[in-house]
Amino acid sequence: MSTSIAQITAGTSGATTVRQADFIVAVVNSEPITNREVQVLRQRLAVEANARGGNSNPGELNRAALEQLINEKAQLQQAREAGIKIDAESIDQAELNVASSNQLSREEMHKRLVQDGISVGAFREQLRTQLTLTRLREREIEGRVRVTDLEVEQFLLEQLKAQAAQVPAQLNLGMVLIAVPDNSSESAVNALGERAAEVARRAQAGENFAELAKTFSQTADRGANGGEMGLRPADRYPELFLEATRSLKAGTVAAPVRSAAGFHILKVLERRQANTLLVTQTRARHILLRPSAQMSIAQAVAKLTELRQAIVSGKADFAVLAREMSQDGSAPQGGDLGWANPGMFVPEFEQVMGRLRPGQVGEPLVSRFGVHLIEVTDRRNAPMSDQEQRTLARSALREKKLDEAYATWAEDIRSRAYVEMREPPQ
Repeated sequence: MSTSIAQITAGTSGATTVRQADFIVAVVNSEPITNREVQVLRQRLAVEANARGGNSNPGELNRAALEQLINEKAQLQQAREAGIKIDAESIDQAELNVASSNQLSREEMHKRLVQDGISVGAFREQLRTQLTLTRLREREIEGRVRVTDLEVEQFLLEQLKAQAAQVPAQLNLGMVLIAVPDNSSESAVNALGERAAEVARRAQAGENFAELAKTFSQTADRGANGGEMGLRPADRYPELFLEATRSLKAGTVAAPVRSAAGFHILKVLERRQANTLLVTQTRARHILLRPSAQMSIAQAVAKLTELRQAIVSGKADFAVLAREMSQDGSAPQGGDLGWANPGMFVPEFEQVMGRLRPGQVGEPLVSRFGVHLIEVTDRRNAPMSDQEQRTLARSALREKKLDEAYATWAEDIRSRAYVEMREPPQ
């Protein structure tokens, strides 16, 4: 289990202290759900909704919180019937995982819990609940989900088709240019057009295009490379060239097209569509300050805000400051983190990094590791290996099937539970 303390403790703070005004809002197979439970979960859902920029309407959040608690209560009852028990050793390991993901020792985490008004016992009980639900879902769902090789192949074909519609093909064109000098008379232009048409006819009849380029082309290199312009993304060619060759197969020659430079005879030498999935990689660098007894989070944020202003105004160099101040292993490299695939960094870091354009420096970010100042230096689409593609496909398909199976299973558990609604939550 790798998660933040806030995610675990959102439902534990104050859970052991029931206010006088607390009351039962629903009963699930004779087990009550209190208004206090709904309000604690509603607060967590509101924080999550605000973080996503979504709707945090209190009434809707109340209904969502109550429905989630009903589902959890019914599933916990199912777990008890199935004999699922979580031993102390499993809870100890889950505690260590949560502490580790927050860069804390278990003792430090316990101190923070107490400071937040949360008992260690309540925290461990919430861990027990989460582990119980996870074990139940693994037992009831995960073992039934299978992804076949045929499904993987179909998924990859669909992804490649979708990618082809978004990523331009690689194109290599050959060109013979019959130049039209400025201020040419109409008769001179017509004569040059006829010469271009003749070259095109000879090329279309099968004559060696490279030799025609060397003989007739009036480009700067006089067709020294046989008119070949090189394999490149199609969108790096002029739109005029793309329009003329869009429907042509490799090896065919288009009719001459006119530009301000003259008449162009174009041959499609190679057309290559990516036959592997591409992944968007980001190259970034950062400066990391770790809060300590000598530097609070607020002080670290203030310091990095000051550094950002100096970098953006051109008064300071990011790499130099990273080498001098960053408390990360990347400091000797000027904070450079190298090319990174999605999922390589913690979510909060990736979310900020993903919003930045190359050359843009973000505002200071607080993560589980400390406070970061991030600059994205470059971004590219890189091909995935065959193994990476298949792993991605199998994982995506499995997640989709798990989500569908879980929704069906949870709905079945919910439908079989006796639920009595009492007073609406407030």
